[in-house]
Amino acid sequence: MSPRPPALPSHLGYVAVEGVIGAGKTTLARMLADRAGGRLVLEEFEDNPFLGTFYQDRDRWAFQTQLAFLASRFRQQKALGARDLFAPHVVADYTFDKDRIFAHVTLSGDELRLYESLYGLMETAAPVPDLVVYLRSSVDRLLHNVALRGRAYEADMDRDYLAELSEAYDRYFFHYTRSPLLIVDASRIDFVGEPATFEELVRQMASVRGGTSYFNPPRTMQLAF
Repeated sequence: MSPRPPALPSHLGYVAVEGVIGAGKTTLARMLADRAGGRLVLEEFEDNPFLGTFYQDRDRWAFQTQLAFLASRFRQQKALGARDLFAPHVVADYTFDKDRIFAHVTLSGDELRLYESLYGLMETAAPVPDLVVYLRSSVDRLLHNVALRGRAYEADMDRDYLAELSEAYDRYFFHYTRSPLLIVDASRIDFVGEPATFEELVRQMASVRGGTSYFNPPRTMQLAF
């Protein structure tokens, strides 16, 4: 049996996994935290009382939904400042930046201006990840993954909304400079079913020291989808 590849290196104390709805953020974050023996931080999206109604009427409920997420994410981000001495790595399935990406898709006018004022007050208190892993995926794959997990409020997920979010994420992360960034082509790969893909991703993450890097898995690692 070949030796297990090493866990995350010490310079990656805080890793955040990002991507559009259905990209596989939570799955990958769980796998990385398990590999590193680290603390897992998951977004508390199910605690948002407006999320279900938002998907039914986005224009009516976008502002309430966004403010509830902003408060929840800020509370979690502040808590990240208290690192667990027994868990040298923290892995999260979102970044604080995510909140602003969504806000610029769902809000406009006075609501967006008020949101920006609140976000600006909170942003400086949120810790910056040592590495962000951005999972890019096709809209078809995102819809497939959303359908598989079977959340009731996502049952009628709008394709155009996912496409708009994908474009917003690309615009943001293609110009991202706050921390080292690894952009992963996740449209046709399976981290769970293909262990070699996950192991190679961990190696790619360990090699990132700054700037933006890309992981485009070879064809033999790709999922036929």
